[in-house]
Amino acid sequence: MSSTELPGTSAANAAVAPKVATVRVAEGEELRSVTLPGLTLTVRSRPPATPGLPPALYVHGLGGSSQNWSALMAQLEDVVDGEAVDLPGFGDSPPPDDGNYSVTGHARAVIRFLDASGRGPVHLIANSLGGAVCTRVAAVRPDLVRTLTLVSPALPELRVQRSAVPTALLALPGVALLFARLTQGWSAEQRTRGVLALCYGDPTRVTEEALRHAVEEMERRMRLPYFWDAMARSARGIVDAYTLGGQHGLWRQAERVLAPTLLVYGRKDQLVSYRMARKAAAAFRDSRLLTLPDAGHVAMMEYPETVAQAFRELLDDCSRS
Repeated sequence: MSSTELPGTSAANAAVAPKVATVRVAEGEELRSVTLPGLTLTVRSRPPATPGLPPALYVHGLGGSSQNWSALMAQLEDVVDGEAVDLPGFGDSPPPDDGNYSVTGHARAVIRFLDASGRGPVHLIANSLGGAVCTRVAAVRPDLVRTLTLVSPALPELRVQRSAVPTALLALPGVALLFARLTQGWSAEQRTRGVLALCYGDPTRVTEEALRHAVEEMERRMRLPYFWDAMARSARGIVDAYTLGGQHGLWRQAERVLAPTLLVYGRKDQLVSYRMARKAAAAFRDSRLLTLPDAGHVAMMEYPETVAQAFRELLDDCSRS
């Protein structure tokens, strides 16, 4: 097994569909495609304010994309050289050739990208599913990670919140297709408002412009023939990762992380319980905990200035040690 591989990979075929529409690129951002063995990744970057800044990589959550990081990337352009990746099957990245959407499969994609780019070690910043993925990356490849910042990481919970159950049900065979049929009459705006209500502590914080951009992105995604498959398989990957024990269990791997870690939890998170914050702070050996009373599941989009300040303090702590 090469140093870029992780154990437990399953193979399945997945068709790579053509792009159906242009993805939005915010002012100051750049988008490029990176082809690697078995997958193609779209990478969003924001040139640093000054050359020579340390590299950072942002990794989104289930159903998200690199666009989820635009606000935080802009906040941190003076301290890191930031790139955000679209995981396979999400954003503008096509499905992986092997159809593997497990946490391990996504982690392998991140590792392959970092190895190929030569930018490591990086400041690794992740949300939700991306948090589980990057916990695994930091545990098995500590050489690639300077610091780890996890916003509402999807780590195993013994008692899942009731509001998170519908998302978890996507992991069951046939549920995603059933939901697609039942909601085929929903408009892109209805779907978008539903997602915002689930992910934001206060959806009214979303500006009209941001809502318009989110609706446009939803319209684009719903035209992708692999949209529901990527969602269902990735949701199944999270559930499967929750059941793993031994050295491959996510909590065991959290204990192995050497990188200084910033944990960000929102008290109004409907998908990852705030109850897990203390457990996470105890599991990661060198951790700092930021709790936001009014934030939901995507604090980096809701309160980018606050999250950015906490990250700056993490950098200051690391520079002093």
